[in-house]
Amino acid sequence: MLDFLNRIFGRETSSSKNVAKERLRLVLVHDRANVSPDLLTSLKNDLIKVISNYMEIDEKALEVSLDSNDNQVALVANIPVKKMKRAH
Repeated sequence: MLDFLNRIFGRETSSSKNVAKERLRLVLVHDRANVSPDLLTSLKNDLIKVISNYMEIDEKALEVSLDSNDNQVALVANIPVKKMKRAH
């Protein structure tokens, strides 16, 4: 019954099939964008440095990824903000 409701409302169960599919999608996006994991890590570290000048963020919860839609690749950043810093 719960699976039926999840399908109606568009929620997918987190089966190993879906997890593997998402991992493969991410690998393909990185490959198509020609971005190495090291470059993405460096970008994440640089974002932390710059944003930390203006606000206190939760670095451990910060997520940076590439997302693909048709022929476009987008950089997606989820940056939890703890509080804003005062002006310099």
